[in-house]
Amino acid sequence: MVRTLLVNLCRLVLATVFILSGLVKIIDPRGFSYKIDEYAGAAGITDFHLAHASLFIAGALAMLEFSVGIYLFFGIRRRLTSLVTLLMMTVFTALTFWSWRWHAVSDCGCFGDVIHLTPAETFFKNVVLLLLCLPLVRHPRAQVRFISEKSQWTIGLYVWIYGAALCAYNVYMLPVMDFRPYHIGADLLRAMQPADAGDVRYTHTFIMEKDGERREFSLEDYPDSTWTFVDRRTRIEGSAKALPPIHDLSIVSPSTGIDTTEALLSGEGWKFLIVAPDLREADDGVMERLAELTDYCSHYGYPLYCLTASSEEDIRYWQDITGAEYPYLLADRTPLRTMVRSNPGLVVLKGSTVKAKFPAIGLPSETELTDRADRLALLNPDLETHLRMLLRLLLWFVGPLFILTLLDNLYRLIIHIKNKKRIMRKHIVAGNWKMNKNLQEGVALAKELKEILAAEKPNCDVIIGTPFIHLATVADLLKDSCIAVSAENCADKESGAYTGEVSAAMVKSTGAEYVILGHSERREYYHETPAILKEKVDLALANGLKVIFCIGESLAEREANKQEAVCKAELQGSVFHLSAEQWKNIVIAYEPIWAIGTGKTATAEQAEEIHAFIRKCVAEVYGEAAAQETSILYGGSCKASNAPELFGKEDIDGGLIGGASLKAPDFKGIIDAWK
Repeated sequence: MVRTLLVNLCRLVLATVFILSGLVKIIDPRGFSYKIDEYAGAAGITDFHLAHASLFIAGALAMLEFSVGIYLFFGIRRRLTSLVTLLMMTVFTALTFWSWRWHAVSDCGCFGDVIHLTPAETFFKNVVLLLLCLPLVRHPRAQVRFISEKSQWTIGLYVWIYGAALCAYNVYMLPVMDFRPYHIGADLLRAMQPADAGDVRYTHTFIMEKDGERREFSLEDYPDSTWTFVDRRTRIEGSAKALPPIHDLSIVSPSTGIDTTEALLSGEGWKFLIVAPDLREADDGVMERLAELTDYCSHYGYPLYCLTASSEEDIRYWQDITGAEYPYLLADRTPLRTMVRSNPGLVVLKGSTVKAKFPAIGLPSETELTDRADRLALLNPDLETHLRMLLRLLLWFVGPLFILTLLDNLYRLIIHIKNKKRIMRKHIVAGNWKMNKNLQEGVALAKELKEILAAEKPNCDVIIGTPFIHLATVADLLKDSCIAVSAENCADKESGAYTGEVSAAMVKSTGAEYVILGHSERREYYHETPAILKEKVDLALANGLKVIFCIGESLAEREANKQEAVCKAELQGSVFHLSAEQWKNIVIAYEPIWAIGTGKTATAEQAEEIHAFIRKCVAEVYGEAAAQETSILYGGSCKASNAPELFGKEDIDGGLIGGASLKAPDFKGIIDAWK
């Protein structure tokens, strides 16, 4: 119980972090791609193809992270998902360690613009998450499923489709949620004011070129027009806590180098800003819309500027292909990319307040720009409009997931109720005396048990497996009782010169109804192979005996997490060849070898987990109905104290009892667990 609780707590924490982190990146894939470019630049990777693939890589990683979070939450493909989570956290932890120790980036970007963490904070967060992965990888089946295994593919497929659609929308349009300081409704001048202006200092430098020579200039020594502008940089000094939300935006005139930020943003009028960080890479398919926007601004007297980080050469290139006549202002690439996730994009201001933002694909046309700005709804979107859109997007995700999960669980509930009504699997408590009790002691024990159960009828089938010398006498003694008799073994030959062997036909002639085959002690001490056991099973069934077939793993196999493979192989090797009709006479006994006679006991959760797996294997061969009718017993140090918890599990139908079956009161205590 404690282990299951711990595993699921770790799983839900990881799921929450992965869903939040992945969703933030899906909402802003361009922002994530810029962060990938930043990491690549810090690592010295400037390959052209990689730079242009960063947007695709960002989308793929965001969808993977989001999908892994959903898979963790619902318990989909638990083993694979746990391993993928561990692998991802290992990579993330190594990456953030490098970022922290070598100062690669100032912000890890793991939660986009929602939560800003330093590389050190991110590294220690990732170390914690990495440790949380370990219980999941060690015990994947302890993760509680919120949806059935048969239906998990629908959830998985829908998550990928939804993630891809939302990511594509946010690439071509704008992020549906804007966590940046340039969001609609933001007052840019106010966002540029630090809590204590004295704590922050800005230094602007300009990279200029003349006759092949490049030099840096400050505002104080800005050169004449014979120098060509190449780039500009803004250095910020001061406490990180003192920095305002917008601390890197400085808009200057390319001809004079004068900072025009405050002049541009002050005043109460409308302003239209075409934001194009890189004019050489800007979408030139919007030339017609930009021309219509220019005409609109000219008609109503609204100022229109193009903010760019491009060189004079690139500005001339853009002017040549578009015929643009609006003035150009220069700013750093980073704030321009932050301002609007499009190249080009449009930011509409009234005073210094952001009123509307448009991507290149969504620039307003002349049919929409039909009146003054303050009268146009598209330039004055209200908060309610954005909330409705966000709510629709969330409902399109949460709604189908909720419906699919609800229908799946209702279906499972209906099937469970139908199975309960239709199928009453036999509850069995079977004793295995092994090589204990002489004839007189065995008869006395059988007689005592008969008397106890005659006085108080059990709520389950009771079987006792005795040595060969007891079979005929005990079977005769118990023939009118509620106790069935089983042999502990039979030969793999029908008859012949096999000294000391007892055939299935001989067992049947004693009055016994069952035979125990495949017990771990027979496999280990007498080297009984799957082929030998297959012969024994066939002969037992041919002679009218029912078979209690034992399977189970050793301690080494359990520690290597091979218990499922071992159990499935033992079933396939000896009993899965039977016909559906023959299978009706098979009872499976799962015995964890490491728990037999050691005093160790598998937890109820461990036992239920492997019993459910065994039933699943039976269903794959004989169908769900046959699997539900098959009794599966637990055979690992079961006693009166732990039997109620074990038998309370859905897929545990009783027990194959060793030492506790040698004393009638102890055996009766286990039988009473079914009351």
